[in-house]
Amino acid sequence: MAAPVVVGYTATDAGADALALGARLAVATGSVLEIVMVLPGERSVITPPDAGYDRLVRERAHQWLARASETLKETIAHGRHVRYGESFAEGLIAAAAEFGAGMIVVGAANGGLRGRHRLGTVANELMHSSDVPVVLAPEGAREVAASVGVERVTAAIGTRPGGDVLLAEAAGLATASGAPLRLLSLATVDLPAGVDTGVIRLTEATHAEKVLAQARASLGEGSVAEVVSAQGADIEDAVSQIEWLPGEIAMVGSSRLAQPRRLFLGSTAAKMLHVLPVPMIVVPRTRNAEGAR
Repeated sequence: MAAPVVVGYTATDAGADALALGARLAVATGSVLEIVMVLPGERSVITPPDAGYDRLVRERAHQWLARASETLKETIAHGRHVRYGESFAEGLIAAAAEFGAGMIVVGAANGGLRGRHRLGTVANELMHSSDVPVVLAPEGAREVAASVGVERVTAAIGTRPGGDVLLAEAAGLATASGAPLRLLSLATVDLPAGVDTGVIRLTEATHAEKVLAQARASLGEGSVAEVVSAQGADIEDAVSQIEWLPGEIAMVGSSRLAQPRRLFLGSTAAKMLHVLPVPMIVVPRTRNAEGAR
């Protein structure tokens, strides 16, 4: 069985999106779904403890979790948990460590377009502090049934440090879910403006060959289903030209600016989020001390 999937749940549309996507991933990989609501930790001197109020908040949280549980099919193994933390993100990271989770799922910020991503405070904080992959559910993910599972895993890879970890994570998800693995190269999109088209084609072909060779060396022959190179005026244009399946999952590596075993959303991934119509998983650039998360 794959490592548990932790969902950061709130009684909002974003929470419903995260729950639905978490259920899809859990069903596809045979994982346990851990639904977590994080409440504020101890109050300060300015806002002294109020036992009655705290009890009311705790009871309401359990009610929301029970309603969330009712939306899941009985075949989805899951747990419901209320945890406390200085921030929602801190509570989720602690819960992930507690359950030995393989990923944390959160929804988009309010106001996002349907099928698109909009990072909120929680997602941004997770991007700077999580030591496990963070899954970003786009607005409207709640409308995709858990039975859809994972139709394909697409990893946007390159030759920067941490690419081997991303490849391993992508291959692991593809294997666990039974989905084909696709490697996406965005190398030529980052070339300076005005570069000769012949140079662009040569760079594209060279990079694609290097990516394929590295993937085969890391994952073994037969592990890679497809390698594609995105073309466009910029990252957003290139990503929008790529075919995306309704049940697809995109994966990117953390920026090279990230601390070891931590996340940092790089400029390429941030630009992808503007137009990406499917969930994105951001993977830390190094593994933890035990060699796995």
